[in-house]
Amino acid sequence: MNRANPEHWLLLLCLCLPLPSWALSSDREQPMHIESDQAELDDQKGVSIYIGNVRVTQGTLVLTGEHMTVYQDGANLDRVILLGKPATYRQRPDGKDQDMRAEALRMEYYADPERLILLEEAVAWQGQDSFRSDRIVYEVAQDRVLGGDPEGGQRVHIILQPRPNTEGQASE
Repeated sequence: MNRANPEHWLLLLCLCLPLPSWALSSDREQPMHIESDQAELDDQKGVSIYIGNVRVTQGTLVLTGEHMTVYQDGANLDRVILLGKPATYRQRPDGKDQDMRAEALRMEYYADPERLILLEEAVAWQGQDSFRSDRIVYEVAQDRVLGGDPEGGQRVHIILQPRPNTEGQASE
């Protein structure tokens, strides 16, 4: 096992990148804390593994799971896999008074093209609005969410609560 160097910590900062429209912008300026029962950082293989009660915090960002693997290609982040029963994500968006939350048995973050994939019992929600499917893909550059199986066979469940009318709007 190689000793952690500053590049590992910079790579782990990328964990807060998957959902920039969901994220409090000041979170990236906060220190990142990683806790786990075990950790193995291998610079030669470009793999960092965290096992047991994994918890990552940075500002309002909180990730939890049982097993996290970070893959890098040289100095660049390639992908992050977070497993749990479930793995969880929580972060406060700018200008919001409620956290954005997500959970799935498997979360995969890919750097190029930048996307987050929630697999198996996946759900994302804020307040009482929710998006549930066995597969949820968030394409970061397009700010687009896709749910369901491209082959069919499962349904997507979305719940959107009514928004209160604001003053000055006509009631029908």
